[in-house]
Formats: sequence, structure tokens, C-alpha cells
Amino acid sequence: MRSYEKYFRQNRLPHMWCPGCGNGIAMKSIVQAIEKEGLTQDNTVIVSGIGCSSRASGYMDFDTLHTAHGRAIPFATGIKLARPELNVIVITGDGDCTAIGGNHFIHGARRNVDLTVVLFNNNIYGMTGGQASPMTPMHKRATTAPYGTVDRPFDACKLAEAAGATYVARSTAFHVQHLTDMIARGIQNKGFSLIEAMVQCPTAYGRKNKQGQPSVAMKWMRDSAVMKVAWDKLPAEKKVDKFPIGILYENKYEDYGTAYSEVIEAAQK
Repeated sequence: MRSYEKYFRQNRLPHMWCPGCGNGIAMKSIVQAIEKEGLTQDNTVIVSGIGCSSRASGYMDFDTLHTAHGRAIPFATGIKLARPELNVIVITGDGDCTAIGGNHFIHGARRNVDLTVVLFNNNIYGMTGGQASPMTPMHKRATTAPYGTVDRPFDACKLAEAAGATYVARSTAFHVQHLTDMIARGIQNKGFSLIEAMVQCPTAYGRKNKQGQPSVAMKWMRDSAVMKVAWDKLPAEKKVDKFPIGILYENKYEDYGTAYSEVIEAAQK
């Protein structure tokens, strides 16, 4: 058995994700980051919402919560405030996090709650019928946008930074070791960390957008992702149809648990 396999509930495998789905890659990157940072199954909690990505918590051998749609961050916040010594990791999706969970997302970042939020972005609602999500790119097709969506998508990383997150990063299912490193750095950060994991969805997104084969989506990630250091040096015309990966923002600010403990101390006096 490989060292990271101990973090999975073997009796729940194989998983239910479609062949070629990128969620398994992202889930493996999370457990490898946990192992890299020396976290244990006893001091780590995994919280998820609803959706394809959020099924990951059921496969992971930790104390886990599979919560209501969009509500993973407030559940995780409660755990962190009640048990600040625990490492709390949230697994969410582009629809779960930025649609019904959007307010929880921005306020978790605003408060700088010490959570590591890994957002699996497959650009669509994969589990519930292939509807367009707030992160579906312009002019891409979905069941609710058969002629292409005209809604401008959220950039979750920019949104997290603007809302107050102290660590923001992005990687892809193609850049496996890089994704693991970005999650590990997020675990190290004492505050709200967002890691956007670009993952392929060959079934709901791929079939409608000429990426039906997982290899096509993986090649797109390979060719479209640009490391942040190189991205900053590119002229505007070279950035068209590409996106940066790496640590996009990092800052230090008092985390919410520390601030809240000061309130408790003042009240007790």
C-alpha cells in the first residue's frame, strides 16, 4: 500500500465519479498535501457541501462532514471555533461555493477564518444536470445555456482576495505535484486559504464543449495555464485564452479564531 492510501476508506472505493473526471486527482492531491504537512487523521477534519466534488469527503478516512448545499464553510467555521487545534479542510465546487454558498464564501474570507478551502472547478454543475454555474466561461454550453452562456463568470481567486482571504492559489488536475504544493502552502497559512483546482468534467461539460475526451481537457490545461511568475511578464495580447496558476495572493492578517478568543477573554473578565 502506498503511504497516502491510508487516508481513504477502502470499503467506499471505487468512487462514483465518471471515468476521466478530475475530482479523483484533486482528492489525491489533498491527501498528499496532508501527508506532506505532517497532519494526522486525528487532528484533521474534512468538510464538504453538495455536488460531485463534495462526494470526496465520503471517501476520505478522517472525521468528515457532508453538509447542506453551499453550507460547508459555515459548518467548518463552527468546527474551527469550537476546536481551534484542529486542521479544517473544506472541499467544495464552483456551483456549491460561488452560487448558493457565495455569501458564506465571501464572509469566510472577510473574517479570515483559519480554513483551507479547495474549490474543485469543473466549470459546470456536474451532478445535478449540467447547468451553467457562476464559473462557466462565457459562450460555453450547458443544459441551461444550449446556445452558450452570456453571463460573465466569477474569478473565484480574485473574489477571495477582494473579500479578505490571506492565501489564494490556483492549479490544475494536469499539474498534479504543483496542485499538491499549492494545497500544502494553504494548510500552512493561518487564515482563510483558497485553492482553486481546475478539474476536467468529460461528461457534463466536455460533451457540450468539444472536450468529451479527458485527454482533450488535460491538454487544454497544459497549454492554457501559465505559471504566475511568467504570467506577470506577459503582454496583454499573450494572455488571451490563458490563465495564471501558482500563488496569486498572500498576506498576513489576524485570523478570526484569534480575534474571537480575545472577545471571549474580555467577556470572562
